[in-house]
Amino acid sequence: MINVLLFLILFAAQLTYFKIADKFNIIDKPNQRSSHTTITLRGGGVIFFIAACIFFLFNKFEYPWFFLGLTLISLISFIDDIRPLSSKLRLPFHFSAMMLMFYQWDLFNLPWYFTAIALILCTGILNAYNFMDGINGITGTYSMVILAALWYINSNIITFTNNEFIYVIALSLLVFNFFNFRKKAKCFAGDVGSMSIAFILIFMLGQLIIKTSDFNYILLLAVYGVDTVLTIIHRIILKENILEAHRKHIFQLMSNELRIPQLIVSSIYAMIQSLIIIGLLMFNDNAYIYSSIVITILILAYILLKSKYYYLHQSK
Repeated sequence: MINVLLFLILFAAQLTYFKIADKFNIIDKPNQRSSHTTITLRGGGVIFFIAACIFFLFNKFEYPWFFLGLTLISLISFIDDIRPLSSKLRLPFHFSAMMLMFYQWDLFNLPWYFTAIALILCTGILNAYNFMDGINGITGTYSMVILAALWYINSNIITFTNNEFIYVIALSLLVFNFFNFRKKAKCFAGDVGSMSIAFILIFMLGQLIIKTSDFNYILLLAVYGVDTVLTIIHRIILKENILEAHRKHIFQLMSNELRIPQLIVSSIYAMIQSLIIIGLLMFNDNAYIYSSIVITILILAYILLKSKYYYLHQSK
């Protein structure tokens, strides 16, 4: 009953945001990176931060340093949705947010190089999530898959976080997907959405990895990770500015050049990631071998698709 009430509250909050976004013209205009062609309300992913606020307020202010970091990164990202900011202005907020999350993890009690590695990985994941938020449904469905895996592990294998936190974020994703997982989306996540949900998932995933000392759980982000890293390498080979907007990700190639409907592409990404996670849980005793095989297959699939169909992008 409580979850139903929470869902209704979040649904009402999303509708309220739509009125605010419409009044203040917070919209997403298609650009070189976009796979959409119509103007749509932006920043609908603010619902993820609202959900985190609800959890924080009604669970005795649990994870305060993480929540403060989430607030910083959500705030600067929302401002960026309204009025684009320079990376020099955003970076201090992102860095501060990650340091607060690391403090919540007690990461600073470990040797210094753990912090350095975590900073590089977390920065990469945050940017990957932002890069990949380009078609209807992809952020919501992919995040639901990861969250479902985290819930299963937390409930059946090892407890590493508060299940109530997982539940409330899952409800916010359901609300967001109701408006985004459509042929013509009512809203897009915006930077506030992609950055906040990425920050939340990184926090939970970090809790899991630290608790188990098993880095193989990074495989929960395998599909996004391989697509992002190899696309960056491809753009470097092409001598492009990797900070500029583009349409070279595999999901963009599938949606724009191969004309596969966006919702099907999003579902394919979510399904592949689901299968990878199921395999990881099944072959946990040989996780490193399994991880190596999965990453190799994803890399080969990426190279094959790019080799076979990239000419379609070049011909435009």
